[in-house]
Amino acid sequence: MDKDYLPFHPNPSKPKYQAPAGAVDAHCHVFGPADQFPYHPKRKYTPCDASKDQLFALRDHLGFSRNVIVQASCHSTDNAALIDALQTAGELARGVAFIDDSFTIEQLQEMHDAGVRGVRFNFVKRLVDSTPREVFFSIAEKIKTLGWHIVVYFEAPDLEELIPFLKELGTTIVVDHMGRPDVANGVDHPGFQRFINFMADNDNVWCKVSCPERLTLQAPDYSDVVPFAKTLVEQFPDRVLWGTDWPHPNMKSHVPDDGHLVDVIPMIATTEELQQKLLVDNPMRLYWK
Repeated sequence: MDKDYLPFHPNPSKPKYQAPAGAVDAHCHVFGPADQFPYHPKRKYTPCDASKDQLFALRDHLGFSRNVIVQASCHSTDNAALIDALQTAGELARGVAFIDDSFTIEQLQEMHDAGVRGVRFNFVKRLVDSTPREVFFSIAEKIKTLGWHIVVYFEAPDLEELIPFLKELGTTIVVDHMGRPDVANGVDHPGFQRFINFMADNDNVWCKVSCPERLTLQAPDYSDVVPFAKTLVEQFPDRVLWGTDWPHPNMKSHVPDDGHLVDVIPMIATTEELQQKLLVDNPMRLYWK
């Protein structure tokens, strides 16, 4: 399969914003290197190689202390690259795996020992094939014994249909990228208000106020995304996380500068107290408890 990505920024700027001590990049990835950790043959896209060493160098460059590394669909259920990165980082990283219902409790315990604390359910149709709901329920029951949570990735039009299912999962849920709202519609649009109401009605639901580079209509100016993230940070200060999404897989419009992404943080979390919760307290409570 030919590569179909824009490579990540080769020399991101140093952020003007200085994150608080212990800050966590709570959404990032490692890809390959393919000669060591091959991509899945049925993947929907081919990423660039993005090694653990490059990720950890970026962490230090941006002034962060820890990472939450999320398994992406291009590696499918082969979590070897993720586990390798976690074992290298030790207490400086945690992971979110991608599994199916064939995984045994013993295998999950091994992953837990390496630092995995959650699984990801991907509902974005252009990235993954559909999975029967019974499989998700089976996985949810297995991971409850380890105290893991579920990260869900979907697009805004699919939320209404998903809400009953998500409520049935019966564990902590973390929604990727604010549920991918259409920022052209504004924060008062029924679609985004549905997401806000979903969080308000379910105190086990968290979200990542991440990926302005994917949501914006005016890159590299992300000001059109700021009101969405700011609203969520202010309404749910104890249930929000932030991440770079490095190395920005499957981007086709522009190459984001990770330093500029960090500089968006004080626009969405406008006080030191909110920044401390977003970047330190919340991810530490969820991933390092």
